[in-house]
Amino acid sequence: MTRRRFYAPSSAFGPNLESVRLASDEARHLRDVLRLQPGDEVFVFDGTGREFRCQVELSQREAAQLKVLGPSESARSESPLRLTLAVALLKGDKFDLVVQKATELGVACVIPVITKHADIRLRDSSDAAKRVARWQRIAVEAAKQSGRAVVPEITSPIDFESLVQTTKSQSEGVEGAAEEMAQVIMFSERNGEPLLAASRNLSPKPTSLTAVVGSEGGWADEELALARQAGWSIVTLAGRILRAETAAIAVTALLQHLYGDLA
Repeated sequence: MTRRRFYAPSSAFGPNLESVRLASDEARHLRDVLRLQPGDEVFVFDGTGREFRCQVELSQREAAQLKVLGPSESARSESPLRLTLAVALLKGDKFDLVVQKATELGVACVIPVITKHADIRLRDSSDAAKRVARWQRIAVEAAKQSGRAVVPEITSPIDFESLVQTTKSQSEGVEGAAEEMAQVIMFSERNGEPLLAASRNLSPKPTSLTAVVGSEGGWADEELALARQAGWSIVTLAGRILRAETAAIAVTALLQHLYGDLA
């Protein structure tokens, strides 16, 4: 039988993990969509990798109280590759699609990037916060559907120059495992090399990677120059020119196949 899965943040669990309270959206889904009753068994994950087998105790429209029966193995294990996907802001629901599919494919973090040729411009910090909240909700739903117990972090939008500086700081100031987080592959429609050739510059079995994907308008010359100065690998996928959202999803699948758990 398909698992009936719900999401609740760690703060929703009671002392000693004996109970958990589902908030409005999850409670309404439990009661009005699945029509579950007291005594029914469900699974609840907290977005950090923990999942629990629970039993419905009280079901109301705006909240549901569940008894925690014990820990449970997640339906799907996490990828051994911690993949961060940095994607230029895209118009319409294209970024929504990227967040959804990247979550299903196992990314650990999504970074919206403000680029020279980005498809949209944010009005203000309030506009950015609303978009991030929406993308985070999409990530929760995608994690629930795909069996993940980890919900990827969706960061606040960052400009391209700041993204470059962040990765440079990581590589210059940190040793060991964190240093691998500075391994960056930038995907460009021009001036790059094949992925397998670029992979020779990476660790044989990287545990952390950042993949950077641009907008429909591609990268500006100065952005490509900054990336090279920072030591990023620049990759051009052979064959067809892909839409930005298609490229982001394809890149995630390729890297999970090479270094993660997508066989």
